[in-house]
Amino acid sequence: MAPFDNAHTHGTPAAGGNLPRTLPPARGPAPSQDGSRAALSSTPAADTVSFKTWLAVLGSVLGAFMAVLNIQIVNASLADIQGGIGAGVDDGGWIATAYLIGEIIVIPLSGFLSQVFSVRRYLITNTVLFLVFSVACAFAQNLQQMIVLRAIQGFCGGVLIPMAFTLIITLLPKSRHPLGLALFALTATFAPAIGPTIGGYLTETYGWKYIFYINLVPGVFMVAALWASLERAPLRLGLLRQGDWWGIATMAVGLASLQTVLEEGNKDDWFGSAYIMRLALIAAVALGAFLVIELKVDKPLLNLRLLARRNFGLGIVANALLGVVLYASSYLLPRYLGQIQGYNAQQIGSVMAWVGLPQLVLIPLVPMLMKRFDARWLALVGAAIFAGSNFMNIHLWLGSAADQLFWPNIVRAFGQALVMTPLSVVATGGIEKENAGSASGLFNMMRNLGGAVGIALTQTWLTKREQFHSNVMTGQVSLFGESTRQHLAMLQQKFMDHGVPDAFTAWRQAVAEVDAGIRAQAWLMAYSDAFFFLGSAMALSAVAILFLKKAAAGADAGGAH
Repeated sequence: MAPFDNAHTHGTPAAGGNLPRTLPPARGPAPSQDGSRAALSSTPAADTVSFKTWLAVLGSVLGAFMAVLNIQIVNASLADIQGGIGAGVDDGGWIATAYLIGEIIVIPLSGFLSQVFSVRRYLITNTVLFLVFSVACAFAQNLQQMIVLRAIQGFCGGVLIPMAFTLIITLLPKSRHPLGLALFALTATFAPAIGPTIGGYLTETYGWKYIFYINLVPGVFMVAALWASLERAPLRLGLLRQGDWWGIATMAVGLASLQTVLEEGNKDDWFGSAYIMRLALIAAVALGAFLVIELKVDKPLLNLRLLARRNFGLGIVANALLGVVLYASSYLLPRYLGQIQGYNAQQIGSVMAWVGLPQLVLIPLVPMLMKRFDARWLALVGAAIFAGSNFMNIHLWLGSAADQLFWPNIVRAFGQALVMTPLSVVATGGIEKENAGSASGLFNMMRNLGGAVGIALTQTWLTKREQFHSNVMTGQVSLFGESTRQHLAMLQQKFMDHGVPDAFTAWRQAVAEVDAGIRAQAWLMAYSDAFFFLGSAMALSAVAILFLKKAAAGADAGGAH
């Protein structure tokens, strides 16, 4: 039985935050509610899609790709940026945090704001602003300027992610959703993987400022594509009076506070910090109030009742866990290569390329596979492969460098390419067009929030496991042990043979080298534990996928019924 055959009876569609009024109705190019004729239309009976529709989809997907890429491409060059603007190591983290706060706040707002300003005006304006503030970031003179510019850049860039998803599930007929969502998967899985490669190359070759200039060329193409493909529509400022402003306010405060807690918590010792404790309390109260408001008001910002639908609710869970592993693994591997192997940004990028580049070949093949196989099983296999790629890294040793990580990265590329598109198709199958904005906002917000949670948990897990392994090994190395004394004596003699003037100094250096060896082994074991943690989280995502029902008729490439 298709899960959403009776979708219209499962809840009251939200009036706010849903389908932008300039998008076409479900059947033919009839006038939309604001009196304008849809700029782009398809003929569901024939499953034909016009060139202008594909132009709009491709333009919006390119924007989503740039928005996601700007997370990882900056993280890969953070040390160089910090040096360029005179920021300290601890404070430099706000360069990334400011962008993520702006992005995660605007994602659930985009459905409502696109109704007010029209899809064309809203999308093009934010694309232009995203490009302007990208270039402005390259001219930041200090940390304060960079934080403000990155926050605005994130707010504008965050619009591009849900709007691309919304255009795909509303403009394209059901049978073309796998192809459209495969394009979107390039933004969700390929962009984080290829970000360190691009960032490392640009930083090492031209300097860190070029990671902000790189948005200009694709950005100009995107603006041109959207300008040509989306029809003008009037402003609907009257909708502002109907806005769920209490919901918007509580959501913005709650998500901003939560994102800051997740980004800064590990550095500030979590709840040992009064600052983190206050922000966590604010986040809990604000988000709790947001949930109550959304379930009580007549026209909520987001239709949370969609979560009661089996496939969408379980899809959100699987997608959030995918975000945990996707972003955390994109954080973990570059950190390992930099800390343990001493790789620079370009060398790290060359290793990470084998996670990203294969996806360019693999992702376009997924819609063809969906014509032959149930989308649920493809997503399940992809999740299992992605989990397995993390388990392949649980036996790290000092020699685990580029060559040893090649096959785990190739396996990870297969898993990421296979899971995202089928999961999106099954989760959103049966979502009505009027609920498309809410579905898009929730689906993309939860993946990004999952990524923030994943990185925060991975940072903390690394720190705690390194301390644990270091304490265990230190306790086993006793100065009273014969093997320890012999090893220290050998090191002491080596240092004296190499010019250390006295036995006491040589002994101290020997003890320091043993301690450094213990720490190095402890970090290796901690990284192994972190990969095991991520593999386990992806296995939980696979469990959620296992309980999905078959996609609604026409929602997959094969029209599975």
